Amino acid sequence: MSRKISQQPPFFLVNVVPYALLTLLVAILMIVEDWAGGSLLIDLGLCGLAAAWMLGMFTLRPGWWDRPRIMGVFVAGLLVITAVLVARHPVFGLFTPAAYIYSFTVLRWPWRLLGVAAAAVLAGTAQASGIPKTDALGLTMHVIIVAFNIAIMWACAWVLRLAEKEEERREQILEELSRTNRLLEASLAENAGLHAQLLAQAREAGVLDERQRMAREIHDTLAQGLTGIIAQLQAAEQMHEVPAPWRRPFDAVKNLARESLAEARRSVDALRPEPLQSARLSDALADVADRWSKLHGLAVHVTTTGTVRPMTPEAEFALLRTAQEALANVAKHAHATRVGVTLSYLEHEVALDVRDDGKGFDPAGLEAGTATNGGSRPPSRGGGFGLTIMRQRVEGLSGTLQIESEPGAGTGISACIPTLPAGSHA
Repeated sequence: MSRKISQQPPFFLVNVVPYALLTLLVAILMIVEDWAGGSLLIDLGLCGLAAAWMLGMFTLRPGWWDRPRIMGVFVAGLLVITAVLVARHPVFGLFTPAAYIYSFTVLRWPWRLLGVAAAAVLAGTAQASGIPKTDALGLTMHVIIVAFNIAIMWACAWVLRLAEKEEERREQILEELSRTNRLLEASLAENAGLHAQLLAQAREAGVLDERQRMAREIHDTLAQGLTGIIAQLQAAEQMHEVPAPWRRPFDAVKNLARESLAEARRSVDALRPEPLQSARLSDALADVADRWSKLHGLAVHVTTTGTVRPMTPEAEFALLRTAQEALANVAKHAHATRVGVTLSYLEHEVALDVRDDGKGFDPAGLEAGTATNGGSRPPSRGGGFGLTIMRQRVEGLSGTLQIESEPGAGTGISACIPTLPAGSHA
């Protein structure tokens, strides 16, 4: 498999050494040749062509260094010019290191072997130029020298290839480690967010439980006791006429008991989950939807159907929180243009439906934690956890939570919680 050049070749090696070799050969030519016959001019012209070829195809074109076809043409042209120079003067074998340099640095595997072999043939031919080729011994020596050059250069190419593969392996390992570190950092940040959300949910649940416990204590002890006191006073008043001296303290006791009972009931009502302290569930939903619409600039159509039935404060709180979480997910993920909230009082249960016409998601990935209301996204960012808390609230009250969605078709969340039996009180 070909290796893409991942870094630029050493500047000195590819942009200085070849020109230095060519300059040295020109100086040698100027010393050993004379101007007679025009041979020197031809050699100088070929040297100028080699310099222009390297300058125009490589040195001035760094953007071409990673383009294998252009570099193949460049090395092939340089080898042809070098072959002509070697054919004219064996001393130009000293220029073959330039062909080696470019073959090793710009040709990809396995084309590198072809460039190196061609340069080795030119170098071996120059080295064997002094051996007569008129007999078998001379031809054999010439072939041995050329083959030796090819073998040495191929061995160097193979060692370089092994080093490149090891470097690629190290780079791949470093990239994998870097990717793993990034994922780990993201996971740590997401876990911190989930931990903070879990603590907030736990605090909220603890506060709610304590408020409900206090409400039950007041209702089951103080309120019931005061109700019994009032009942006993009324029974005593009906059975016997209260003596005139006792009338004033008797009426004061009754009034005090009634006022204490009223205060106890106000305390129980005050301990209901906010914002259900002073409003029914339908009114609280309308208030939540109104605040959400003002914040996000998108109207929410709230509808209440059926006859209002008694529910526990826990059930009302769970439905209110379900609506808040669903609307929060619509704002974060759905990109919706219409949102509707419907509260339906049925015969044996109360149903809350929150629907939008947003981009939706694939519910099949929900249990695996790949999506949340209003769009696909990793649950580690909080949406899947919010749905989990929503489901736990509803199912903890013997209810059901259903999520319907598909990509491009919006999302619907439906929560149903049983109502209190007839005659029960919240």
